[in-house]
Amino acid sequence: MRWALVRVSLAVTVMVVLAFAVPLGLVVKELARDRAFADAERQAAQIRPALAITTDRDQLERAVASSQAGGEERMAVHVPGDEAAHRGTGTGTPDAHPVPAREAYDIGRSRAEPRDVETARRGRSAVTSVPGGYALLQPTALSTGEFAVVEVYVPHRAVGNGVTTSWAILTAVGLGLVVGSVALADRLGLRLVRPAERLARAAAELGEGKLGVRVREGGPAELRAAAVAFNSMADKIVQLLAAERELAADLSHRLRTPLTVLRLNAASLGEGPAADQTRAAVAQLEREVDQLIRAAREQGERKERPPLGCDACEVIRDRMDFWSALAEDEGRAAGLAGVDTTVRVPVARPELVAALDAMLGNVFRHTPEGTAFAVDVHRSEDAVIVLVSDAGPGIADPDAALRRGHGDGGPGSTGLGLDIVRRVAESTGGDVRIGRSVLGGTEVRLWLALDGGDGPRRRARRRVRRGRARH
Repeated sequence: MRWALVRVSLAVTVMVVLAFAVPLGLVVKELARDRAFADAERQAAQIRPALAITTDRDQLERAVASSQAGGEERMAVHVPGDEAAHRGTGTGTPDAHPVPAREAYDIGRSRAEPRDVETARRGRSAVTSVPGGYALLQPTALSTGEFAVVEVYVPHRAVGNGVTTSWAILTAVGLGLVVGSVALADRLGLRLVRPAERLARAAAELGEGKLGVRVREGGPAELRAAAVAFNSMADKIVQLLAAERELAADLSHRLRTPLTVLRLNAASLGEGPAADQTRAAVAQLEREVDQLIRAAREQGERKERPPLGCDACEVIRDRMDFWSALAEDEGRAAGLAGVDTTVRVPVARPELVAALDAMLGNVFRHTPEGTAFAVDVHRSEDAVIVLVSDAGPGIADPDAALRRGHGDGGPGSTGLGLDIVRRVAESTGGDVRIGRSVLGGTEVRLWLALDGGDGPRRRARRRVRRGRARH
């Protein structure tokens, strides 16, 4: 469910980002192009007043050079020739003082093709592609009625100015939206999945016969309602089983009255094989009824009473008092820490005593006299860790020692002791680890999980390691 939500959110966000980012990118590109050509038209308009006043080449060259585009060699002016200047006055006789004809000339560096310039002289503005960019051809009417053409060069970098930066910003915003939506969907999926996982785990444990399991109500309203329904169902199952056990015990108890009558009648049958068989059958039936009543009562008490447990700190203090006498005789320094409070663990007292005696016994059996040892207790939200450390020579191969803990009896074997410790730890969902202690020898770590879960156990292990690192 969690990853399905993430995938759906990713797909929807990507589609939305593409639907908005692509058109915005195209609009930005078009705006940059329009801005570049609008600037070129403004540069061309600066020459129009000079062309309207004069066609003198020197004056036009000064006007072009004073403009921004002309200073950057991006402007050219194409002035046509004046063929009508030398013609007569129109009376049929030549003018006594004819005006010399003006020849066509160009000012500045031209990049446009001559045919494009001639087309623009007809009074139509044009934009043509030239090497490295575009050329804006702007016709301007002269006093003679002809058109001069102002050419402004627009390079590709001016057309695309700011486009790359805008696209990069749009891409960054789009990626940010995608990452944000995925993170939000992941958090939402986690909020939905965790209660569902707790409900599934509780259902599995209930199916295994753990009638005391209940689900913490949390998450969305639907999952909270499911948790309430599950807890109500578990309570009902417990009540039904209890009623069934009571009914079985009650029915069995009611059978005792007719059984008593049968036993008395069988006693009056006298002697003989038939009478003996009848009395034996009545006695057998009576024993079965008694066994049924005891089984029903014991099962009810075992299922309905609180889980077995004990105070780990009290048990550790008691066992340290027991072993301290032997430690004093052998000159061993014994340390004890973390046992000042009450720490309850889901282990019966005899089982925890056996595990502690096994770990402390290994210290006395496998280290020389005078070797110091210590017992530390660490409490976390989900587990209790008991550390038995010594300053002995240590164990060269801890993994092999744990394998030998099954009791192969080889040299240096931990024998049955670690097997007892392991079974106690695994009964709670915990485990046993062997490592190097801060005293320089062996450290046996007994991990007692309080809820039987792997995830909480790992979190508690990390918290304990951080606590030990601070010490």
